[in-house]
Amino acid sequence: MSSSPLFFFFFLSAVVSAVKLPLSSLSHSDGALPSKDPYLSLRRLADSSIARAHKIKHGASVKPDDDALSSASTASATVVKSPLSAKSYGGYSVSLSFGTPSQTIPFVFDTGSSLVWFPCTSRYLCSGCSFSGLDPTQIPRFIPKNSSSSRVIGCQNPKCQFLFGANVQCRGCDPNTRNCTVACPPYILQYGLGSTAGILLTETLDFPDLKVPDFVVGCSIISTRQPAGIAGFGRGPESIPSQMKLKRFSHCLVSRRFDNTNVTTDLDLDTGSGHNSGSKTPGLSYTPFRKNPNVSNAAFLEYYYLNLRRIYVGSKHVKVPYKFLAPGKNGNGGSIVDSGSTFTFMERPVFTLVAEEFAAQMSNYTREKDLEKLTGLGPCFNIAGKGDVSVPELIFEFKGGAKMELPISNYFSFVGSSETVCLTVVSDNTVNPSGGTGPAIILGSFQQQNYLVEYDLENDRFGFAKKKCTP
Repeated sequence: MSSSPLFFFFFLSAVVSAVKLPLSSLSHSDGALPSKDPYLSLRRLADSSIARAHKIKHGASVKPDDDALSSASTASATVVKSPLSAKSYGGYSVSLSFGTPSQTIPFVFDTGSSLVWFPCTSRYLCSGCSFSGLDPTQIPRFIPKNSSSSRVIGCQNPKCQFLFGANVQCRGCDPNTRNCTVACPPYILQYGLGSTAGILLTETLDFPDLKVPDFVVGCSIISTRQPAGIAGFGRGPESIPSQMKLKRFSHCLVSRRFDNTNVTTDLDLDTGSGHNSGSKTPGLSYTPFRKNPNVSNAAFLEYYYLNLRRIYVGSKHVKVPYKFLAPGKNGNGGSIVDSGSTFTFMERPVFTLVAEEFAAQMSNYTREKDLEKLTGLGPCFNIAGKGDVSVPELIFEFKGGAKMELPISNYFSFVGSSETVCLTVVSDNTVNPSGGTGPAIILGSFQQQNYLVEYDLENDRFGFAKKKCTP
């Protein structure tokens, strides 16, 4: 590999209007619910969703980290000692091909972050990845030396600023010259309970009918609890939508019952050729995306904020204070959509209002509070011997009147047997009546099952409709 100046813009080598990619639920992490201990598995899912929410709410961590990379080859024992915690990394996987010749790698599909990175080089180390039958030595890796198109990004390359901003520090470079050969600083990123560190490359992103040269991608050399790379679909300049200049992308997440499934659906990437820019997909309800007013926080600019106006439990309007529904001047509050979170997260004041309304409308069922402690979910109800079970709807209403009326299977799940169900919305124990840091509500992938979801980037709107996603 060698370092070379790169241009900010890329050129497509083929003119196509859309790319279809198979999208499947992950099986190596939170996709597997062992029948021997379903309570522990649900607890891990809940804890992972909360941990990811904490990271999202407090902003992404992207910083130079020379020590992290040097330790990959000189202090591997320290890495291996990282504790094995929750076995959850998000819900859905997509395979992408990079390099010349191309190498195909599975990635976690993530709309809550922007960098695309893969496990990289034969020395890649993943600490805390020995779970669910996974052998860390068998994790698919990208090998840069086998690709003629791999290039290390230079520190003065404009693409280095994708991650580190305009004020990136180039150690050893003369600021008065553009001939510096120093590489872009290493990065370290946090993903809830996991992390990764590496260097930035440009590579060719290779689709069957489309090649995207000079694509910025992370070559991660060391990770904790990250057994697969991340395909970032957020709003940042380093994301797939931004680098490919997508007009829109859409997906239909197959139903996940915590099993290992080979069923796939398409992730559609629309480059915009040949479509009416203002057209709507028939059958979809739309609501405009919302901008976070705090433009000084790069993390808040990365997320897809929704214009959530009301939450209903059954026919009852749960009166959530406006400060939780919309981000304030400080950037806190509001709701985002995130495919990398499993269960929807609500800040404690919001969750309490919603949970109490479910408890009130389901008061004829016995609460299973011991089970709530075991799983981290709640409220949980024993429905044994009740015949026809009546569960109130959970409805999200957005600006413009679009309503997401969730199927029961998207917000209640059987736990351990067919006698107990639990609400699959999570919160933490932080109680702040005035609102916490970052988004107050995070719409996770579990609640998006069997919905056709469209991110219309050209028209800055979010579309959705119920659809059976399995073929």
